[in-house]
Amino acid sequence: MNPLAKLKGLNVWFADQHGHQRHVVHDVSVEISAGECVAIIGESGSGKSVTARTLIGMAGSNASVEAETAEVFGRDLRALSDADWKSIRGREIGFILQDALVSLDPLRTVGAEIGESLRLHGVRDRGERQARIEQLLTEVGVPEPVLRAGQRPDQLSGGLRQRALIASAMANRPALVVADEPTTALDVTVQAQVLDLLAERKAAGTAVLLISHDFSVVGRLADRVLVMQGGAIVETGTASAVLENPQHSYTRQLLDAVPSGHTKGEYLTDEGRQRASLRVRAPEAAPHDAPVDVLSDGPSEVPREFPSEPARPAVLTASGLTKSYRGPDGRDRTVVRDVSFDVTAGRTLGIVGESGSGKSTTASMALGFIEPDAGSVLLNGRSWSDLDVAGRRSRRREVTSVYQDPLSSFDPRWTGERVLVDALDAGAQPGLFASARQRRTHREELRKRAAWWAAVVGLDPRHLAKHPLRLSGGQRQRLSIARALAPEPDVVVLDEAVSALDVSVQAQVLDLLTELQETLGTTYLFISHDLGVIHHMSDDILVMKHGEAVEYGPASTVFDDPQHDYTKRLLGSLEVLSTHALAR
Repeated sequence: MNPLAKLKGLNVWFADQHGHQRHVVHDVSVEISAGECVAIIGESGSGKSVTARTLIGMAGSNASVEAETAEVFGRDLRALSDADWKSIRGREIGFILQDALVSLDPLRTVGAEIGESLRLHGVRDRGERQARIEQLLTEVGVPEPVLRAGQRPDQLSGGLRQRALIASAMANRPALVVADEPTTALDVTVQAQVLDLLAERKAAGTAVLLISHDFSVVGRLADRVLVMQGGAIVETGTASAVLENPQHSYTRQLLDAVPSGHTKGEYLTDEGRQRASLRVRAPEAAPHDAPVDVLSDGPSEVPREFPSEPARPAVLTASGLTKSYRGPDGRDRTVVRDVSFDVTAGRTLGIVGESGSGKSTTASMALGFIEPDAGSVLLNGRSWSDLDVAGRRSRRREVTSVYQDPLSSFDPRWTGERVLVDALDAGAQPGLFASARQRRTHREELRKRAAWWAAVVGLDPRHLAKHPLRLSGGQRQRLSIARALAPEPDVVVLDEAVSALDVSVQAQVLDLLTELQETLGTTYLFISHDLGVIHHMSDDILVMKHGEAVEYGPASTVFDDPQHDYTKRLLGSLEVLSTHALAR
């Protein structure tokens, strides 16, 4: 059977602003047949997305492409005109991107977006289009599809946007689907639903090229796997062979970096294991010319349990939190209902649940960004949610946050150094009558402390000189963590802080968070739809569904002996690389 898509000896170069050519894909070959899923895995920058984009004619205007063979549906893709590609994309090829907020038109509803794809490719009847839109949104797990079809992307959560994008890509039942990190923003149950949909389309003859850093997704859907490193393929084989018995050291390294219950109490990377004995001194005690305290002999594993005596106090306590919003249809919807929890000093509370379960709204109330309709939040035993803006501002350094997309939270005009200096300077400015010399000294001390914190999270001075847009995703997230920790908060709220990172960078960041908690005693409120991450990081778990807390207790109890039917279903949707995990 002839493949639907074929690349042989693919090489891709990108030209920078000075005309220098950077070789990003080296002699890559891949074939995809009808009814087959081929997955490409690898770190950010490995060339996997460039390979996928080249296959659909979207390598970029600054790309130079060479190949022995480059075909799609038997046609030489290098000979296709823009008009040819316009007729093929959306009808014969569906393309699912990770960043739905960028991919969807912000000025029109998601229903209009899906409807436009249907109209351009032959569905002329408006009533038929509307019915098809609702069907597609239902298939990808969008609740209240009629309501959601009438909303713009900015009115939807990240998970709902991603589902709408998948619905748009699948609208015309394309023969080939190129899915670049299609489930990154989705919780485990919706992820399972989307994978079931892709599996159904594959069984019906659709070819799927899957780009993913989620090995459970790859293991569930892929027939064959290509592993890319530095633009080249280093291992290839059936999914079971590559995931259960990897031959290349790089593949084994990637698999070892996957967090799960089996990795609890351990570091995920060689660097983390080597730095396990690091003890960071408090910035006040550290000389300003010393970037970071370094290695000493010590245990290779992180102690995850604190001594039972003396009991540690609750740093953050939420009681009966409730919040409602009025929707575009005029109806009031309660998004959080009577949620209570406490987070003990130096420990991690993981909050898990489906998209729309109220996790992020709960976090925003804990941070003081949203005022609850009912209930209260205590921070260090003192009222927090009842304070006005001015009262909360004086205590803002006690609780900070790290988000999934740090780029949108940075001022793009600021360098990394200014980001950290600003975090350090809040509430610590010299007095009104300070001399110019005192102000210069203060500023210089802040810059040294910023460099110290950068070193703590693995950034060096050249990173601080760059603007966030010029940093990699992992570097931006490290800068975001440094910004959150620089004021020395008691609580850090991490809302999907690692979900957009590839597996190796995610492992580095999780190791960093574990290390800093051990050395600084920081308390984490960790929100994620990734149950493997939650199990690896959390001491206690809060499970949310439809705005309510349905289960709450120690992580070991919740994962090993769940009591609520929803928790059982949630854990039942979790795909685990059991053979590899148990072998470790």
